[in-house]
Amino acid sequence: MATLAPRPDLLLVALRRSRARTLRARAAAVPRACRPPVPPHAARRVFLGLGAAFVDQLARMASGGAPSRSFVAAARPRQGVSPVEQILKNVEWPDEFPFKPDDFSRFDESSDTVFYSAPRFVTHIDDPAIRALTEYYSQVLPPSNTPGVAILDMCSSWVSHYPGGYKQEKIVGMGMNEDELKKNPVLTEYVVQDLNVNPKLPFDDNTFDVITNVVLTEYVVQDLNVNPKLPFDDNTFDVITNVVSVDYLTKPMDVFKEMRRILKPSGLAIMSFSNRCFWTKAISIWTSTGDADHAWIVGAYFHYAGGFEPPEAVDISPNPGQTDPMYIVCSRKKTA
Repeated sequence: MATLAPRPDLLLVALRRSRARTLRARAAAVPRACRPPVPPHAARRVFLGLGAAFVDQLARMASGGAPSRSFVAAARPRQGVSPVEQILKNVEWPDEFPFKPDDFSRFDESSDTVFYSAPRFVTHIDDPAIRALTEYYSQVLPPSNTPGVAILDMCSSWVSHYPGGYKQEKIVGMGMNEDELKKNPVLTEYVVQDLNVNPKLPFDDNTFDVITNVVLTEYVVQDLNVNPKLPFDDNTFDVITNVVSVDYLTKPMDVFKEMRRILKPSGLAIMSFSNRCFWTKAISIWTSTGDADHAWIVGAYFHYAGGFEPPEAVDISPNPGQTDPMYIVCSRKKTA
């Protein structure tokens, strides 16, 4: 009798069904007042760089990969509003930081510097999501050529999602791949740093008005998982933006405290994300939870880092269920 080969597509279907059952079980185990809306099926995921060799391991991890506790804060659902936007409404944060060290482990713990050494001149979200993000930026970023404005584009690359022609006196790029940063035609300087190793940013306090990932006049190559210390002075930036990279941070509290340090008072930090990722490099708590959970996780980073206003979540997905979703979690540095 012939032996049938495993069907990777069926394994992934089984994984999604197992994940949906796990989500429903977790929701049923907490008081109703703390229970988030649970979708009838798991959210669509796209894993970048996930080859067939990982499918069996992915299926084996499905039953044990989900956390045994719920990280979703209390929120009052409002009919017709995205669950992602609801999740940070009326939050009752736990007294203590709700994550464990294992939540920040990854399937691939090899060097991020090696992983990102080869340039990737691609975009990691589709065109509708890019347009939605650009439109959002056009509404929240300081007007082009505003005197004295400084912007940090954290986890930057070769491509810009800012409005066309957007310029400021100081736009610094910080990323992992020097070749990608050099390709950005507006960059003049760069810093390379692994924030997962050293999250300390090399800037003075209260330096920036905005921290973003695009349209650069300076650039910094740095792995935040190795060195989370940001190479900027305090109070340097007016805005900080991170595009589809917050899910890779293994030392998020160090990085968010650094962001607070280098933002000017009332400075804005904008974290944007989708459901696409390099699965092997994303942290485990991210790969085992859904979109609304992700918004809560990022909101928790702001909350427990201290010194930020209550975070807000915005769903800017252009075509829900049809194209890549796009979400924003943002907060401002407190003035005192």
